[in-house]
Amino acid sequence: MRLLLTNDDGIHAQGLAALEAIARTLSDDVWIAAPEAEQSGASRALTLAEPLRVRELGPRRFAIRGTPTDCVMLALEHLVEGPRPDLVLSGVNRGANLAEDVTLSGTVAGAIEGMALGVPAIALSQAVGPFTADAREDFAVAEALGPDLVARLVEMGWPRDVILNVNFPAGPVDRVESVEVTRQGFRDVSVRFAEKRTDLRGRSYFWLGYKTLPSRPAAGTDLRAAYEGRVSVTPLHIDLTHAQTVADLALRLNGPVARLASGLASSDVPGGAHGGADS
Repeated sequence: MRLLLTNDDGIHAQGLAALEAIARTLSDDVWIAAPEAEQSGASRALTLAEPLRVRELGPRRFAIRGTPTDCVMLALEHLVEGPRPDLVLSGVNRGANLAEDVTLSGTVAGAIEGMALGVPAIALSQAVGPFTADAREDFAVAEALGPDLVARLVEMGWPRDVILNVNFPAGPVDRVESVEVTRQGFRDVSVRFAEKRTDLRGRSYFWLGYKTLPSRPAAGTDLRAAYEGRVSVTPLHIDLTHAQTVADLALRLNGPVARLASGLASSDVPGGAHGGADS
């Protein structure tokens, strides 16, 4: 099995080393294409207004001055020699990617780009908490449980238009007892904030961050599983259409188009219904 690894924390991130450790339990054919610098929160951004620079750091290992989406696209289209990878693994992100945050996540976006280009993909994230005071232990749960979980998911398979979003709870490992297949949750509190600060020249700037505010998630959601110490596996896809609203609006809007918001009949417009002076 040929694997492509990426992340949004950067080529030198500890989580990428953890992901590589997971990957090498599954295959010796591992390729890595990751951002040169951290791209957290980049979502599915593409670099369109400047060139993408690639550094080859070693055999099958590339650092790219771009986003996770850039990395996966370049790897699949240009950098990986020979057959396409069988699987894209994105992560292991330091911090969970849950609920509405999946739409912001560069980790999830790396997996989505793999899926969009025809390669099955899994995003992996590791929650951090009071049990991980030693930074070296941050990824202990992912490293311990990831190999078997990824192998089982690959064996079972999933639809071509779906990625799997895996979140490992904070450790220690012996407290994690189960895996739950979940749906995406939504928080009932806002956890993002902007803090206003002043630099050494007296000028104001803002630093974005997250508050540690718990929400009250419903049973069966990724948030609830994470709060209760279970590994969460959420199938995601990028069809954002809200089916019920489509049906409701169609009952009222489907039909002839209204030509002018001013209320003038088409016969009052020069050129009539065709709108052209020469028609």
